[in-house]
Amino acid sequence: MGRFAAVLLDMDGTLVDSDAAVERAWITWAGEAGVGVEDILPRMHGNPALTTIRAVRPDLDPPAAERAALRQMELQYADLHDVVPTPGTDELLAAMRELGLPWAVVTSADKQLAAARLGAAGITPPLLVTVEETPRGKPHPDPYLVAAARLGVKPGDCLVVEDSQPGIDAGRAAGCTVAALRGLDADIRLDSLADLARLLRAEA
Repeated sequence: MGRFAAVLLDMDGTLVDSDAAVERAWITWAGEAGVGVEDILPRMHGNPALTTIRAVRPDLDPPAAERAALRQMELQYADLHDVVPTPGTDELLAAMRELGLPWAVVTSADKQLAAARLGAAGITPPLLVTVEETPRGKPHPDPYLVAAARLGVKPGDCLVVEDSQPGIDAGRAAGCTVAALRGLDADIRLDSLADLARLLRAEA
């Protein structure tokens, strides 16, 4: 099988191209909440909504912050018209099937949003770990530790695939090897998921 016992994939921006939908929701929410878009832009990807809201609106008490996070998620639930698999996804899924390689999707989204976006992209993961299972979301290592445990593999034998710094930090903190898209610094740099498909086949 090669040096990896399992592949743990981020969802938004890694397995599913939902960048435009994520950004539309945050920009709309920022306008409603009186938050500058420039404050939201660096935080749009990789973190749970509640984490981002607490960072940009520290004045909100916990119930108000949770209501704000729910509103932000509501803006995303029905916005699926341009959600598609990222380039190379089909090649990667085919390679993992051929190799019998266990894999999971690990996301800061909730179950409703993850199911909607993965469904829109035609992807059915064997294991899905969402923010409900791991309230301490990325960059905390919990999401990837939970996924490795549920797959029955050691974190050090897992390959995490990410497209954001919080996700990379989470994978590293969990003790996994990390591959990154978008030119981000990681153990392995990928131009697309097709690169990962070729790597896994070569190592096997």
